[in-house]
Amino acid sequence: MPAAGYELDPITVEGISRSNPLKAARALAKAAASLRMANAIIKRRAPDAVLGGGGYVAGPVGLIAALRRIPLVLAEADSHLGLTNRALAPRAERVCLAFPLDDRDGPRFRVTGRAVPPTHTDRDAARSRLGLGRDDTVVLVFGGSLGARSINTAAVKAFEDAPYRVLHVAGKRDYEQLTAPNPHYELRDYLTPFGEALVAADIVVARSGGSVFELAQYGLPAVLIPYPHASADHQTTNARWMERAGAATVIRDDELTPERLREAVDAIALDPDRRAAMSAASRQLARPDAARDIAGEVLRAASKAGRGAEAPRP
Repeated sequence: MPAAGYELDPITVEGISRSNPLKAARALAKAAASLRMANAIIKRRAPDAVLGGGGYVAGPVGLIAALRRIPLVLAEADSHLGLTNRALAPRAERVCLAFPLDDRDGPRFRVTGRAVPPTHTDRDAARSRLGLGRDDTVVLVFGGSLGARSINTAAVKAFEDAPYRVLHVAGKRDYEQLTAPNPHYELRDYLTPFGEALVAADIVVARSGGSVFELAQYGLPAVLIPYPHASADHQTTNARWMERAGAATVIRDDELTPERLREAVDAIALDPDRRAAMSAASRQLARPDAARDIAGEVLRAASKAGRGAEAPRP
């Protein structure tokens, strides 16, 4: 945030463990202290509106905003309403949902999609910087900043003799333990801006968290391996959402093998018609105006309370 020119006010808080009573007690103690921190921040900043992005970090600030009657807007990035957003939703002016939710369809809720970074559009320049040929078929493999170990280990074996280029962003945790199997396999620990990897790719192998909206933004067909321990198994829900639309193939993490991964990717990479159809289906799921729509709800909430600028019309 500071690197982007925004001031940052930290608070000390942690998630409440559901399996360790001692850690849960420690988290509750920190939560009480974080309310005092949040109150001091809100009092000093005197905001016209507050946007909560979900997660336990947003809880104390959102609660203080609600108690002080400061307009509160929530953004839910997953395919279920998390604990913090469920608790704060009755006090919010608007809850912006990434996905339609069956039990969240009242006037308080609006499906906006998930906000994603601006789209990189110069495919040739991105490929040049990444050492990829203009006419190469490129498979992008990634699993987040830390990486996904099951995907990392399966990919280097699966694609050791692949007839296409592989750009594998392995994450910092596993990178030193991995070896690129051939000269056409580009192995990196991290890549920023990540949009360059997405615009350079033709197919993606990845987990299925909030990044599914970035895949849709770039119209990318995907082989998705949901993280099996995600809260409420929301990554599986995300992956099936793309699969139902015809934009993805899904492999369970406990069924992932190099052979299964290679078969799934080959079925897309080596079939131009299927790849084009999946790309079109992926692009249909995109919500390119999500950030603007969420920002509009924040401004609208502020103006409704007689605070801040007039909100733009949707």
